[in-house]
Amino acid sequence: MSSSTPHRRASHTTSSVSSRRVTHRRAAAVALAGVAALIATAVQSGTATAAPDPSPAKGSELVRLSPSQRAELIRDANATKAETADDLGLGAKEKLVVRDVLKDRDGTLHTRYERTYDGLPVLGGDLVVAGAAGKTEQVVKATAKAIKPATVTPKMSAAKAEAQAVSAAKAAGAERPDTDRAPRKVIWAANGTPVLAYETVVGGLQEDGTPNELHVITDAATGAELYTYQAIENGTGNTMYSGTVTLGTAQSGSSYTLTDTARGNHKTYNLNRGTSGTGTLFSGPDDVWGNGTASNAETAAADAHYGAALTWDYYKNVQGRSGIRGDGVGAYSRVHYGNNYVNAFWSDDCFCMTYGDGSGNANPLTSIDVAAHEMTHGVTSNTAGLNYSGESGGLNEATSDIFGASVEFYANNSSDVGDYLIGEEININGDGTPLRYMDKPSKDGASKDSWYSGIGGVDVHYSSGPANHFFYLLSEGSGTKTINGVTYNSPTSDGLPVTGIGRAKAEKIWFRALTTKFTSTTNYAGARTGTLAATGELYGTDSAEYKAVQDAWAGINVGSRSGGGGGGGTTVENTANVNIPDYGAAVTSSITVSGRTGNAPSNLKVGVDIVHTWRGDLQIDLVAPDGSTYRLKNSGYDPAADVHETYTVNASSETANGTWKLRVQDQGQADTGYIDAWRLTFP
Repeated sequence: MSSSTPHRRASHTTSSVSSRRVTHRRAAAVALAGVAALIATAVQSGTATAAPDPSPAKGSELVRLSPSQRAELIRDANATKAETADDLGLGAKEKLVVRDVLKDRDGTLHTRYERTYDGLPVLGGDLVVAGAAGKTEQVVKATAKAIKPATVTPKMSAAKAEAQAVSAAKAAGAERPDTDRAPRKVIWAANGTPVLAYETVVGGLQEDGTPNELHVITDAATGAELYTYQAIENGTGNTMYSGTVTLGTAQSGSSYTLTDTARGNHKTYNLNRGTSGTGTLFSGPDDVWGNGTASNAETAAADAHYGAALTWDYYKNVQGRSGIRGDGVGAYSRVHYGNNYVNAFWSDDCFCMTYGDGSGNANPLTSIDVAAHEMTHGVTSNTAGLNYSGESGGLNEATSDIFGASVEFYANNSSDVGDYLIGEEININGDGTPLRYMDKPSKDGASKDSWYSGIGGVDVHYSSGPANHFFYLLSEGSGTKTINGVTYNSPTSDGLPVTGIGRAKAEKIWFRALTTKFTSTTNYAGARTGTLAATGELYGTDSAEYKAVQDAWAGINVGSRSGGGGGGGTTVENTANVNIPDYGAAVTSSITVSGRTGNAPSNLKVGVDIVHTWRGDLQIDLVAPDGSTYRLKNSGYDPAADVHETYTVNASSETANGTWKLRVQDQGQADTGYIDAWRLTFP
């Protein structure tokens, strides 16, 4: 009978986004009436949106669910998904598919759904519904567009779509591209108007020998290529200098295997230079693995196994997640992939991590941060599902770097202390420098320090730079400092300082945003929105943490400072799009203020951003918590588009805490628009 045995191995040494109109659904508005906020996270080409829950988080941390508890919540969600779809105002042909359920200490459930339309999967139709006691309190959507494709009957054949996809893979440098399954019909909703499309998955190998899993989305009517993304998610790391470590193994008779029975039966296999299949499970008679040199095949296996165990423990003990999927089931690792393969990757298809041996097969890419990086790709895939392309792809890669560094700090290994460097041990550049730097990403010569409008066109390993930089700034702050013997000097895009809140809080914020706010299409603006929402729930919207998140994002050129600029003060904002009916009833957008004392100031700043084809039609009011109304703008002759103004209101007679509303009414015919964002700044 097998048993779990700790294993000791010998010590070794090795080497501004454009705005997007949101369709208003009356049924959804009715269902969500009285709710704190409606969150709708935009696609990459649009604004990201959210209104944070302003309450300090007495119960806003996620509880640790056992696999059976999670399964029960998923069953409950499945039992009520039709009712939920109706509450959200989804169309008759739309159905929800439960993907995951998380739970807060206060009982709030965060249920993540995929969508189908007329039986077809809707790519970019994912959403997260949060609420307690059967009430919907927040909704985060990957797209705010109504899922109403013109047709579900294709005009082009699947064979033609497949041929075009293979050609696209060849153009991208794929070797021996092939398809092992026919294209499937889908509704493409991740950007633009939802349309019928084909999704073709092209296999083979990428240029560097990495397996190819290129997804090509083709318009089923026009044949136009709508989107491509690579499902094999990879990142280069470092060989681990970890000394003697304890490994979870299993014993059967007189033989041992690298099977960690305490961590979901995670197994480590030897591909022995192969590039396909599972490989051979590492086994031996003495429960001692490796000798610290790359020439011993077990050394890389011990590194990978150790890194996987640390990552499992980090997610379980720090973030309350049992395994990559949250179901207590372990993934597996494959080492010795290919020949001189200088990379590592995660694959959803095999639910596994795979590691090459580096240049000259001398530096296996099996370090702590690489193992954590790859396993985190799996966590991301099973939570937000960030598309591995464009800005969402950069956020996907950054998430793996963020938790790669977090696990390295968590490991507290004296031979490889925690740092904000990625790949610092491997000397992959040949000059002793790391692969990536989180404090100033551009030091690697390719990564970007700050967001700019074209960053979605940059390779995801380099467009990850701003998010890595944000995480460092939020954790440690700007300027020069030395941590665990490493000196950092982190700049900001606006030249203003950022005060860090500590890595532990930053990790909690990013994980909560990833699992309850981000969707497949979240972009940088959406990441700001999601982390602010998460921070508001964890620490309150008037907290130092909330201000620090605003300032850290401003430090990488995403959004404004906590005081609305470089000065002091507190800004609370709602960036949820609200459609303004043409010549119709007034609509409102809410901001709830908490944690302040006394009355509002006599110089309360009200920032308003409205996209509209004729702003003269608009009457705009600020509504105080007690219902008092302050006119910001009258309708009248004003032949221009949009409203981007900051109004000053003497609100000194109003209690600061409570729900404030921006009320907008279109009082003229023929022009349309929406509330893009608005904010309150307390000087």
